[in-house]
Amino acid sequence: MARLYHRTIMPMLGAAFLAGCATVASAQDQNANQVIGTVVRFAAGSAFVDVTVGEDNPAVRDFLSMLPITLKPEEFNGREKIGHLPRKLKHQGSPGSDPEDGDLIYYVPWGNIGFYYNTAGIGYSDQTIHIGTYRASPEELGKLDGRPVTVEVAR
Repeated sequence: MARLYHRTIMPMLGAAFLAGCATVASAQDQNANQVIGTVVRFAAGSAFVDVTVGEDNPAVRDFLSMLPITLKPEEFNGREKIGHLPRKLKHQGSPGSDPEDGDLIYYVPWGNIGFYYNTAGIGYSDQTIHIGTYRASPEELGKLDGRPVTVEVAR
């Protein structure tokens, strides 16, 4: 009986265990793929800016979980358009970033998001969490200024 157990049952249990591990890893990869590449649309009337999510971290996941929301973006310091979220994001474990023009970020101390368009002189910060990237000029971003902007997952 012991030989039967070691020759037939143990290999089956081992195979089942490995298959289960592969399923868990596959599900985790699939969840990451569902976040990365998500397109979030910021729209006010016919004006809109699409952001492609480029990170999978707690802040991004929390941001996506609160959508749809309405924000009122405003100009800030000739560098970015910012919008105040209804609440601060859960961001523990989210890495900081070195923002570039065309990045949408979450700024931890203020609890706002920002569309960077002039990052000259801005470097890495643990307080600046990368959400995604967009392709819009400052003029196109300006069409969202001071207006109610609907933020929702586009695809």
